[in-house]
Amino acid sequence: MQAALALEDGTTYQGVGFGADGVQTGELVFNTSMTGYQEILTDPSYHRQIVTMTVPHIGNTGINPEDVESDRVWVAGFVVRALSPAVSNWRSQRNLDDYLGEHGVIGIANIPTRSLVRHIREKGVMRAVIAHGKDAVDPQALVEMARSAPDMSGANLVDEVTCAEPYHWTEQSDPQWYTSHPYDPHGALIVAYDTGIKKNILRMMTDRGLRVTVVPANTPASDVLAMNPAGVFLSNGPGDPAAVTYMIDNTRGLLGKVPIFGICLGHQILALALGGKTEKMRFGHRGGNQPVKNLLTGVIEISAHNHGFAVTPDSDLQGGEVTHINLNDNSIEGIRHEGLGAFSVQYHPEASPGPHDSLYLFDQFVERVKHQAVKAHS
Repeated sequence: MQAALALEDGTTYQGVGFGADGVQTGELVFNTSMTGYQEILTDPSYHRQIVTMTVPHIGNTGINPEDVESDRVWVAGFVVRALSPAVSNWRSQRNLDDYLGEHGVIGIANIPTRSLVRHIREKGVMRAVIAHGKDAVDPQALVEMARSAPDMSGANLVDEVTCAEPYHWTEQSDPQWYTSHPYDPHGALIVAYDTGIKKNILRMMTDRGLRVTVVPANTPASDVLAMNPAGVFLSNGPGDPAAVTYMIDNTRGLLGKVPIFGICLGHQILALALGGKTEKMRFGHRGGNQPVKNLLTGVIEISAHNHGFAVTPDSDLQGGEVTHINLNDNSIEGIRHEGLGAFSVQYHPEASPGPHDSLYLFDQFVERVKHQAVKAHS
């Protein structure tokens, strides 16, 4: 069936639709990962974004229940060069077309994604509309719809992705992929703020013998401290970090009282809580092949990314320091404040999808948590 993609600058593309029928707005972005489209689709950080994959063939490995990063598809739309007509993988249980249709998400194929990505790199990410079926017949009307769509700057999307109630997480990784310790019901307690958390982040903590309780993003710091955690985790998530003012306040209320580890949005929230600033990037970092330099060790890590905002280089972190930088554009990728017991990274050490170069960060968090637990019982 006919499908269309329309950008706010007037650029339009015609393609072949799959997944759901209808029309949807979102911020148009691209991801350079070679594999892992299922994890990308279910990452809450992509809420309200239309994702373009740069790898040309998508759908060839199908869909399985093990690789989802949340309980639903979060992308606003999915753009590919070619939707594979064949599915071949030993874990696959269904195809991508049916999966997106079930979740009400529109896909569009036969799009010149190389040209589209070059356009985004030159002009920057922008608002767009994806349409499939009868809604795709008037591209100019779609352009006007894109121009009236909400902008990502200033958008608090955490309220739309966070959990409604606290819950305990006990699941660990499949041992064929990761080495894990037996789950310890008496392990050190971590409270994880859910601002759009991925399942593999939670597994990385339970794999290391930690107990994890996940709480909604608006949980006051006083309530978290009343749980007597040995550490607090600030998760990834969508939208503008500066708009999530309650999370910034919560983090300030925890600094210096308990070890804190943040990833992606959590990294930005930590920087803001320390007194830093954030800014919207031209087209962001999204993919599994970003080179990051650890300034503390000099080691280069190939890492997974999904972010459109970053900590500004002139941020005053009130005694904090930059620990990691991106070698493509020198953007800040990691910070720490030893005096307050907090550290964070902009990228995704848990991968899914992506390389495993940065898993050591979870080990560092465990060491901080163990030290806190010993101190609390001494």
